[in-house]
Amino acid sequence: MAAENPQTTQNTVLVAVFAALIAALGLVPPITVGIIPVPITLQTLGVMLAGALLGPVRGMLSVVVLEVLVLAGLPLLAGGRGGLGVFLGPTGGYVLGWIPAALVIGFLVQHWALRQARPAARFAAVLLSTVVGGIGVVYAFGVPWTAVVAGLPLSTSLLGSLVFVPGDLLKAVVATAVALNVHRSYRRLLGGVSAAAR
Repeated sequence: MAAENPQTTQNTVLVAVFAALIAALGLVPPITVGIIPVPITLQTLGVMLAGALLGPVRGMLSVVVLEVLVLAGLPLLAGGRGGLGVFLGPTGGYVLGWIPAALVIGFLVQHWALRQARPAARFAAVLLSTVVGGIGVVYAFGVPWTAVVAGLPLSTSLLGSLVFVPGDLLKAVVATAVALNVHRSYRRLLGGVSAAAR
């Protein structure tokens, strides 16, 4: 029997750990604002961290693992939600949007943001990457999905989503600070790309 590649084992463990992290953030009770039927949760922070720390492929896979488990019925989303109904409901677009969000964040962080030479530019680039993926991409899926499923005008769904923006910007700042600190301490996490993150 061929020996298992240590790098493959590490990647598998990291994907599993971040899927578990996103699920654990769902233990924090969601906040319902009442304007649109979509709660505020901390799990978007986990998606941002997965992409920013693991890169595009492993970050995306960690979200895929979580969502497959949710689809199988495990109550891993905030508020103890799980099952096919989550994806078919008003929040389905936001949840599905986590997958490309982690991919986009990871790609931008690995191939652009961490290559910035100056610390201030690097922080701004990582922050912009998490905002583009964690807010722009997620909302691009979530807003029209909510409008269709809930029978709302697109403008109402869009206006309702604005209530999430301040919290999501705060999550992006937190994810940026954590990602830069981790990459500074563990420079091989993205295959040495983070070597510039001093």
